[in-house]
Amino acid sequence: MATPALGWNPRVAIRHLRAVDPPLARAIDAGGPFELPLRSTASIFGALLESIIYQQLSGKAAATIHGRVCSLFPRGRTGPTPQQILGASDEALRGAGVSRPKLLALRDLARRAADGSLPSLRSARRMEDEALIERLIEVRGVGRWTAEMLLIFRLGRPDVLPVDDLGIRNGYASVFRKRGRPTREELEARGERWRPYRTVASLYLWRAAERRRPERS
Repeated sequence: MATPALGWNPRVAIRHLRAVDPPLARAIDAGGPFELPLRSTASIFGALLESIIYQQLSGKAAATIHGRVCSLFPRGRTGPTPQQILGASDEALRGAGVSRPKLLALRDLARRAADGSLPSLRSARRMEDEALIERLIEVRGVGRWTAEMLLIFRLGRPDVLPVDDLGIRNGYASVFRKRGRPTREELEARGERWRPYRTVASLYLWRAAERRRPERS
């Protein structure tokens, strides 16, 4: 039975991964119960605005800046609208802690949302993964990794493998007992056997990386 919020069944995914990859099956055993907490942003615009602000910052610092940006506008708790970002002065946004490159990215994001070139949440849900990623990375400051995180943690897509993510690569090295991190090609090739549930494999690779961290220190 599919999990309603996801639209697919994690138990089926885990059974598949166990069957096709024994080392990953051991990582699943060590990683514990499946969890994929979905974020609840009301729009693709809101999700990307938050992602842009959070880039290259600690969670605490980014949350503070995001809160300051939201507080610039009426009813800011629900997040600003594209029109509000376009109408805000550079001084106000910079005063909230937004860096110059992120300011330019937020302006571009807001323009695309306002003119309809950024997909709505409803239309994003109907788009194939790669088509949606290609649309999202047209936004200034949004790379493939940011788009993949949105697909996983906002839309709950089951078959996303962020091959450039450091945690994924560290987790892979741990699970498959590699001395160094895998190449993109090696990770992509192994990931072919995980389809159509590469998201679930990714979540367990992240957990493996977290377990490995204390051992290194």
